[in-house]
Amino acid sequence: MKLPGHDAIARQADEHLVTHRVKLPRKVVERPIRQVAKRLSLALLVLVATAFIVYTDHDGYNDNSDGSVDLLDAFYYATVTLSTTGYGDITPVSDAARLTNIFVITPLRVLFLIILVGTTLEVLTERTREEWRLNRWRSALRDHTVVVGFGTKGRSAIQTVCATGLRKEQVVVVDPSSKVIDAATADGYAGVIGDATRSEVLKRAEVHRARQIIIATQRDDTAVLVTLTARQLNRGAKIVAAVREEENAPLLQQSGADAVITSASAAGRLLGLSVLSPAAGMVMEDLIQQGSGLDMVERPVVKAEVGRGPRDTDDLVVSVVRGHRVLGYDDPAVGTLQLTDRLITIVRATPDAKVTPDVRPIPRD
Repeated sequence: MKLPGHDAIARQADEHLVTHRVKLPRKVVERPIRQVAKRLSLALLVLVATAFIVYTDHDGYNDNSDGSVDLLDAFYYATVTLSTTGYGDITPVSDAARLTNIFVITPLRVLFLIILVGTTLEVLTERTREEWRLNRWRSALRDHTVVVGFGTKGRSAIQTVCATGLRKEQVVVVDPSSKVIDAATADGYAGVIGDATRSEVLKRAEVHRARQIIIATQRDDTAVLVTLTARQLNRGAKIVAAVREEENAPLLQQSGADAVITSASAAGRLLGLSVLSPAAGMVMEDLIQQGSGLDMVERPVVKAEVGRGPRDTDDLVVSVVRGHRVLGYDDPAVGTLQLTDRLITIVRATPDAKVTPDVRPIPRD
């Protein structure tokens, strides 16, 4: 396997270490600029209303400089009053002006202050709410799926798994790009920004409590490091990794991956099959697309099928999973079906056709 030097790996890790944080899906909110513009407009409206209220009863106010209050003095008084500065050079002297200050201008002053400090209060409230959501999310997250890399492979993997019944709330995406995580959260998935080769980043994704881990990075050496780190944190999770070069697949398996998919070779084989038989290529492409046409699903053997052969079932059985072995439907070792067996079958895609996850640990040599 062609691996870069340790210095290159260290530099790559340092670049992705800048920030790593969790982002949960959230509803679309109004743009901050529009929110600020609204607040400023309301504050200006309160200021103008206060100034005109003062000017309407300007005879009830006294200006220490010239004794009279004009429109400019009214705006000046409104400004220093609403901002609680209160220089005292303009004061209400009549009973009507003082009553107006008590019952009208004072509430406007409170409203003005609320508008000014509303942004700060909203930020603090939002941070508290986000922290509460994050703690609640972490405490409830169990047996979830962690997807490292949200490129074409990662997106397709998530769509396939979710088509079999997995809820989006049970998927956590890890990627070093904040834009990629924004796209993931926009689709309804939780996201963690950071380098997945670092254990603290995977811990933020609660990988130690995950049921399955999908590694779909852009580089094979990164996939090896992520697999090693993930397997160290979670010994029982099912890890599936994708590599570009077929020669790197054994190294992924030695690193702890339960299954390794060679993306380039798989695409090449599908191309070759399509050349030999376009119809066969279409069928294979249909099989690997969950939720449409024909689906390949894994299910347990029901009691009515125990003691029967794979060809005697109602479904089209392709293979039988017995223990850690995958046997063909025509393998003499299958004999008759056992209650502990699992069947890989081809069925017509329906909302009820779900893949039953295999939670049993996979034996390793």
